[in-house]
Amino acid sequence: MAKRPQPPTLGDLAPDGHDVAADPHLVYATLRAKGPVHRVLVPESGEAWLVVTRDAARAALTDPRLRNDIRHSSSWHDDGGHAIGRNMLQADPPQHTRLRRLVAGHFTPGRITALRPRIEAIVTDLLAALPHHGAVDLVSAYALPLPVTVICDLLGIPASDRAAFHTWSNALVMPENPERAISAATELTTYLAELIEHKRRTPDSDLLSILTATATATATATATAATATATGDAPPTREELLGMTFLLLVAGHETTVNLISGTLHALLTHPDQLDLLRAEPELTGAAIEESLRHNSPVHATAFRFAAEPLDIAGTHIPAGDAVLISLAAASRDPLHFPDPDRFDIRRAPNSHLGFGHGLHHCLGAPLARAEATTALRQLLHERPTLALATDPATLTWRTSTLLRGLAALPVRVG
Repeated sequence: MAKRPQPPTLGDLAPDGHDVAADPHLVYATLRAKGPVHRVLVPESGEAWLVVTRDAARAALTDPRLRNDIRHSSSWHDDGGHAIGRNMLQADPPQHTRLRRLVAGHFTPGRITALRPRIEAIVTDLLAALPHHGAVDLVSAYALPLPVTVICDLLGIPASDRAAFHTWSNALVMPENPERAISAATELTTYLAELIEHKRRTPDSDLLSILTATATATATATATAATATATGDAPPTREELLGMTFLLLVAGHETTVNLISGTLHALLTHPDQLDLLRAEPELTGAAIEESLRHNSPVHATAFRFAAEPLDIAGTHIPAGDAVLISLAAASRDPLHFPDPDRFDIRRAPNSHLGFGHGLHHCLGAPLARAEATTALRQLLHERPTLALATDPATLTWRTSTLLRGLAALPVRVG
């Protein structure tokens, strides 16, 4: 069989001089105009089928023939890289169902409502620490510490360890080089294993203590997978507990940092929408939803793999091939979102895919919405003259296969 030619990267498809990290949507629009599914080369990951239209994305997100477990990949040879433990993002039913059930009750709208006073208190403290004059980076001073504090409070991560944890997390989800990603994975794995053991010996009322109390002493996910297939309710192994903790910590803050800073960036670069929101603060929730659509913090899903041959929107996907579903591209599909590149906080309906769709719909969506709306509402109220302190063209966007966000957002606060 003849070997397929190597497909292009998104950078290869961009016009000369165009920064895909700063604006990937020009390339996505070009691809959508040619069809819903395209073969691309993802740097550091390999070849994949990229889904770029909303209808095709929704169909792919609910197709049971597309699996998250990398063992369905034709190129799989080992554990799949530098993942820490085994988590529900890497699993399919029934293992995914069992793992998600362990934590789903802690992220219900009712539970998040109970957290709102704590979220508001953290925001109040962060605002009090901001200067009243001059410039400040809202990523490091505001958008980052809020979700880090909330998820670490929830899981019971000591305050003294939170800066180190974020450094490890950042090196893993937006790696600047493979060597640093590997060392960060090793360091974070050691830290989490020691923390889990500490929670086992001296449990508290936090979520990690609760999860640790349910864990078995089994050291491998293989045994649990077999048990779960038979019972559907087996407790997590230590490996699964490690993976769950890692996923909740990373997903619980990285995406929300990007959502808060990305929303502020969109408003500050669209002054008409900022003026509208100041005049009608009840649109804060709608502004967050439009930001999720317009500038998806979760840029794409984790890779999925064809467990058998299938078609996606008329494109044949051989068994074992990787599929990457672009939530960002799907959420600017002009067939569903008129004038899709326009940031419009009154947009309705707004059925974006910012939190995904189907079995792997973001578990933490209620928490992310609560944090982002509280952060946005209180900041605009307390700092009415907020403005960008730099040319938007000079801002740096950090990207990975899954995530996209600002490295910094310098603003004038007074």
